[in-house]
Amino acid sequence: MRRTAGIGFKPAHFEEAIACPAAGLWFEVHAENYMVAGGPRLAMLEALRAERPLSLHGVGLSIAGAERIDRTHLERLSRLVDRVDPFMVSEHLAWSRIGQFHLPDLLPIPRTTEALHCIVRNIDETQETLGRRILIENPSHYAPLPGHEWDEPAFLSEVARRAGCGLLIDVNNVWVSANNLGYSPQRYIDALPWRAIEEIHIAGHRPDAVLGDALLIDSHDAPVAEAVWNLLERLISIVGDVPVLLERDGKIPPFSELLAERNRAATCLADCREFAHAY
Repeated sequence: MRRTAGIGFKPAHFEEAIACPAAGLWFEVHAENYMVAGGPRLAMLEALRAERPLSLHGVGLSIAGAERIDRTHLERLSRLVDRVDPFMVSEHLAWSRIGQFHLPDLLPIPRTTEALHCIVRNIDETQETLGRRILIENPSHYAPLPGHEWDEPAFLSEVARRAGCGLLIDVNNVWVSANNLGYSPQRYIDALPWRAIEEIHIAGHRPDAVLGDALLIDSHDAPVAEAVWNLLERLISIVGDVPVLLERDGKIPPFSELLAERNRAATCLADCREFAHAY
């Protein structure tokens, strides 16, 4: 089955997800929610995997941290990968751990050559342990961070080249960051290393409660904004037919509403294929 557009899976939608007949539909889950030895949560995931392609999206490896990967966490992830055999595994270009202290956020880094060496080392260890390539996702930014030696598209390109990994481009993250830091999201998209991009994410955002639209929050609790849809179309026109994932992690609507947004993304991909075939 061709994988087109997917939805971030929520257990409340299990029965509708299993029964949904949409062509090309796939699901993604946050790996940390299923890194257990057994029980109903894992049984639900295995039942879903039996019906639909599945992707694992990690939030806890702290790939961009200065410290080496937490081996216990990585081995638990490896066991889950072996168990459900996802078609993709992805993580964030961010850090969230200092020693035994885990922070509840995906924190940015200065894009330096020193940081690049640490990131490549951590990706190498992850890929060797999992026995597969992973994808790395671009972060969201809320304030300028000093010390950058690379712009972000160039840094992502170098990470992919040196580590032999792929890229996951979150279009909502691009829009939010460009708004918050004052650069062109279109130029960012155009500068990406398109051959390395193997998955795209879309999601909703919201304005900050105090600063309003001057500070957008990557909240994943709203429908995808029209500006993000436009940016998605621009990226698809460049990279072609790669899987697109709709994320929704707060204010979860009925499955039918998520499916409607997912179907719009699938239509964008289908239009791209038709245009490519025409030429």
